[in-house]
Amino acid sequence: MEDEKRVFRSVWLLLCGFCVAAVAVLVLCMTHRMALPDNVGRPLSGQEAAQVAGRNSPLIDYIYLSPNGDFPRDNAIQKITIHHMAGDLALEGLGADFAQEDRRASSNYAIDSQGRVALYVEECNRAWTSSSRENDGQAVTIEVANDQVGGDWHVSDEAYEALLALCTDICRRNGIKSLRFTGDASGNLTLHNMFNSQTQCPGPYLESRMEEIAQEVNRRLGNETAF
Repeated sequence: MEDEKRVFRSVWLLLCGFCVAAVAVLVLCMTHRMALPDNVGRPLSGQEAAQVAGRNSPLIDYIYLSPNGDFPRDNAIQKITIHHMAGDLALEGLGADFAQEDRRASSNYAIDSQGRVALYVEECNRAWTSSSRENDGQAVTIEVANDQVGGDWHVSDEAYEALLALCTDICRRNGIKSLRFTGDASGNLTLHNMFNSQTQCPGPYLESRMEEIAQEVNRRLGNETAF
């Protein structure tokens, strides 16, 4: 009889623990949902889109704001982190993916193979992109489409040029005087694979051009000698 009571108490405690955990998760989800800006997860009117664009990059061609993020970010923007899509995705399709709350992923910007730029999380907010809360809290994150799937994960010339223009614009508007690629997380130009050993993102092609990206952005900023 005592054994049965102990088993019953153990099962009861496990059930109570599960219920408490479930309630805690529900409260967190509800709190996050209540904190979301009213312009996320839906098409914007022309006026709303213009207001959003005015607070972010003038290079934006497409906007669909994701609910997956922290609103607002809790650190000043000091970095740029580059990712690849691991595919040749349309901006609209990636936006639809990032609109799914259960995916728990987003980026601030994306660039397609035609060089078009999308905004999914405003710069004032932290996107969920790099497997690092600390990095994403300081970084504007950019997803770049691949015109070659696999191999070096090549990106088109149009996408690469748009990436240079977007990085330069982000630096100018946020007071980043120069980009530094150090090959590790100490620089202010970082990569997804610096924070997650399970990914090759942004792929060999973009990774091989990081120093070149930093130098070209610095040249455009009028700071040719900074790395």
